[in-house]
Amino acid sequence: MEGTGLGYPSGMAPTESSLLGFIGRGVVASVAGTAVMTAFQRFVEMPLTGRQDSYAPASFAQRVLPIRVDDPKARERLNFVTHYALGAMWGSAYGVAAYAGLRGQKAVAPVFGVVYAGDVLLNTALGLYKPTSWTAEDIAIDVGDKLIQAAATGAIFDRFLDPVD
Repeated sequence: MEGTGLGYPSGMAPTESSLLGFIGRGVVASVAGTAVMTAFQRFVEMPLTGRQDSYAPASFAQRVLPIRVDDPKARERLNFVTHYALGAMWGSAYGVAAYAGLRGQKAVAPVFGVVYAGDVLLNTALGLYKPTSWTAEDIAIDVGDKLIQAAATGAIFDRFLDPVD
């Protein structure tokens, strides 16, 4: 059967069980998962570690997009929007894993490994990260925060957006 080029046979639209549907629900779950990570950072991790706000998302956006902001309020807004946009990739990856039949930790673990490694490699290649200079605490904070985001995304997806009976 001839396809549409989007993974659907001719004449068929995306459905809840299509890959696109899984990715879309994953992105929704990831917005919520990013909110969970952000709350954890703000109310648990940062008070415990004394770490200040990170502007890594804004730096990333300014490196890859034709965006330049000098105003501190504009940089905060750019940081917020980019933080959630980058968080969406975790959900799209989780949606692909769920489409392949993985759920729970069987999905979170490989999604975390692939997306986290890609995040570090890309940001290092862009000159934004220098992981060889990170302390053990820096690594623990980065991995811990993002693992919470990945796990929350998976839990939200599995529980609310595509529960398996």
